[in-house]
Amino acid sequence: MSGEDEFKGARLDYAGTMTYGDYLQLDALLDAQHPRSPDHNEMLFIIQHQTSELWIKLMLQELRAARERLRNDELPPAFKMLARVSRIMEQLVHAWDVLSTLTPSEYSALRPYLGSSSGFQSYQYRELEFILGNKQPVMLKPHEHRTELHARVLQALQAPSLYDEAIRLLVRKGFIIDAEDAERDWSEPRPFSDSLTRAWLQVYREPESHWDLYQLAEEFVDLEDSFRQWRFRHVTTVERIIGFKPGTGGTAGVAYLRKMLDVVLFPELWKVRTDL
Repeated sequence: MSGEDEFKGARLDYAGTMTYGDYLQLDALLDAQHPRSPDHNEMLFIIQHQTSELWIKLMLQELRAARERLRNDELPPAFKMLARVSRIMEQLVHAWDVLSTLTPSEYSALRPYLGSSSGFQSYQYRELEFILGNKQPVMLKPHEHRTELHARVLQALQAPSLYDEAIRLLVRKGFIIDAEDAERDWSEPRPFSDSLTRAWLQVYREPESHWDLYQLAEEFVDLEDSFRQWRFRHVTTVERIIGFKPGTGGTAGVAYLRKMLDVVLFPELWKVRTDL
C-alpha cells in the first residue's frame, strides 16, 4: 500500500483554501514568544503566562455573557457559562504544576531580563477581579500610562459585578434586600450584607421553592472555590521559586499574594453555611 493510499479520502492539497493554521492564525501565535535572555527556561515562563492570558480572555467572555443572562432572567444559560469558567480555573490550577518545574536557580538566571514586568500589571486579570466583585479603584493606576487600557479597566470597575446582578435578581424575585445593597456605587468594594445573607438563607432552607436561585448560589460557590485554589497554587509556586523576595512589579511577593487569599468574593454565600 502506498503512502497516498493510506490517506485515501483525506484532502492533501490546501492551496487556495483555509487551513488549520490559517484559522488559528498560528503564524502570529507561534511567533509571539520573544525571549530576552539566553536562558533555555525563559520560553517556559513566557508560554505559561501567555496561555494564562488566553484562558482569562475566555473567562471574561463567559462571565460577561453570564452577567447579561442574569440581567435578563435567563438563568439556565448562565449556569453553563459559570460552570465552564470553573473548569477553566481548574486548568489554570494545573498549569502551575508546569511552571513549578522552574527551579530558583533557573529563575534567577532569567529574572534580570524581566525588568519591572509582572502579572500584577495584567489588565485582563484586573477585569476578572472586577467582574467577580473584588473592586479596588487603586488598581486602575498601573494602567494610566495607556489610555485605551485604562478606559477598559475603568469600565470594568464601574460596571455591576456578576454578584451585583445576582442581587438585583433576588430583588426581582421578591426577596427583601436593603436598598443600599441592591443599588449603589458599583466601583466601590461591596460591604457584607445582613439582608442579603437572610435572602440566601431562605433560598437554602427552601431549595425546592427557589431551585434556580439555589443552583445559581452553588455555581457561585463552585466558582469561588476554583478561584481560591488557583490563587493558592499561585502563592505556593511563587514561594517555591523565589521564596520571599519582592515581586518584579514592586509588590511584597508572597506576602502580598497571601494577603489576597483572604479576599472573599461572595461572603454571604459562605456565611449561610454556618447559619443553616
